[in-house]
Amino acid sequence: MSAVLEFQDIVRAYGLGVPVLNGVSFSINAGEVVGLLGRNGAGKTTLIRIAMGMLHPDAGRVRVFDLSPMSNAVEVKRRIGFVAEDQMLPVMSSIDELIAFHRHLFPRWDDQMEGQILDRFSLARKKKIRGLSKGQARQVGLMCAACHRPELLILDEPAAGLDPAARREFLEVSIQLLNLEGTTILFSSHYMNDVERIGGRVVLLDEGKVRMDSELDRLREDYCLALVARTSAADARDLQQVPGCLRARLVLDDWHAIFRGAPEAVEEQLKKSLGSNGVRCVRVPLEELFVELLGGKREKEA
Repeated sequence: MSAVLEFQDIVRAYGLGVPVLNGVSFSINAGEVVGLLGRNGAGKTTLIRIAMGMLHPDAGRVRVFDLSPMSNAVEVKRRIGFVAEDQMLPVMSSIDELIAFHRHLFPRWDDQMEGQILDRFSLARKKKIRGLSKGQARQVGLMCAACHRPELLILDEPAAGLDPAARREFLEVSIQLLNLEGTTILFSSHYMNDVERIGGRVVLLDEGKVRMDSELDRLREDYCLALVARTSAADARDLQQVPGCLRARLVLDDWHAIFRGAPEAVEEQLKKSLGSNGVRCVRVPLEELFVELLGGKREKEA
């Protein structure tokens, strides 16, 4: 079976600088819910815009439903729902007018789902877009993206700037209404707790590449944090040369290193490699794992 969305060695740069994306490859199969994570500027929005056909990659290939989103733009967009943080709705239109426009564009528009979303968010049909709050505008955007029952729903930081309760409700409605019926979902977020709540898999972008691609239920089992006394390792290279090390950074007088592997096995491996007992390996919550992988200053790494 073909992947719903596939990126192959995607490269994209702006100007003459370092590429924002530099060889990004991963695919998403039907029914998956994938959280796309990364710090600001990691390339999440750029990658999503490439998937939507809004940007060309400088190199590499993207396929959506095994089609090019550029060459087959209309066919692809009819099968996708899209909500973004910076998405603009026509401010002079009413919610009802916006619904009528989308119903015309999408023959599969679901009146029942429309009613469910309007009721869930208490949206008044006659209200003008310009009179909506930020959260209400995102809710209308979700309705427009969801009610034609897309095969793929792409959410680009759609709940950013909302309070925690509104953010949770927005994302849960997305999942309840669509993924339970088999819609594939890719969503970018800064919030690991959102990913833990609704995602099934995490793809982490860092410095233009995929740093991590893992099922959520395996992350806690497959990764650990090694705490190594600075006296046991002269610099980060001593740790990075050990198989399974993803990143090492100095925090005060200890090295913090993320490894792929169980704590007991990694600890034993480090003790042999460093010839020291000044090592402790522990499992960490996903939020802390994310911080360890992306936090801190790069100049402290080798």
